[in-house]
Amino acid sequence: MNLATNRNVLVDLFGATEGAGLRLKQAALVVLGIGVLAVAAKIRIPMWPVPVTMGTFAVLTLGAAYGPRLGLATILGYMLVGALGFDVFAGSSAEANGLTYMMGGTGGYLAGYVAATVLLGMLARAGWDRTAPKMAGAMLMGNVLIYLPGVAWLGVLYGWDKPLLEWGLTPFLVGDALKLALAAVILPLAWRAVGRARG
Repeated sequence: MNLATNRNVLVDLFGATEGAGLRLKQAALVVLGIGVLAVAAKIRIPMWPVPVTMGTFAVLTLGAAYGPRLGLATILGYMLVGALGFDVFAGSSAEANGLTYMMGGTGGYLAGYVAATVLLGMLARAGWDRTAPKMAGAMLMGNVLIYLPGVAWLGVLYGWDKPLLEWGLTPFLVGDALKLALAAVILPLAWRAVGRARG
């Protein structure tokens, strides 16, 4: 897997590219990204066997669109907002929020969000977001990076003798497969649209 290339990501294609203008653009994108992540986390689509939330979809596609550095700043900003007690996570509420919520059963998945955002940004810099097969592969790897610490943290909290895969993995696979397919279509289409607009 060659990540040595340094191609543009989607957000590089508009706005300022240096100086104060670039810093202002980046700050605006971080704020926008935190807002998108918070809204997406609250979207629940009825699905079997469990409802699908759009949080992982937003995390992974934002990582690809923003690149590793800006994506990392955005996801860390999102985590900070959540740690301060704001209701920005899929399962958080006015009663269950902040660091207490983040250290509960969802904690491993939130750590996975950070790692997956950086990975998707790196893969996008290598051009993996330009074609559907590579974007699907990137999404798959990102999902693995979310599930590994997620399920492991459930084991730490509740014991390794519990049905951890039934709790934290298998119910979500159908929804994640659909989100993977959606991202594999949307990101390459965005690149084609940009190419036509610039052409």
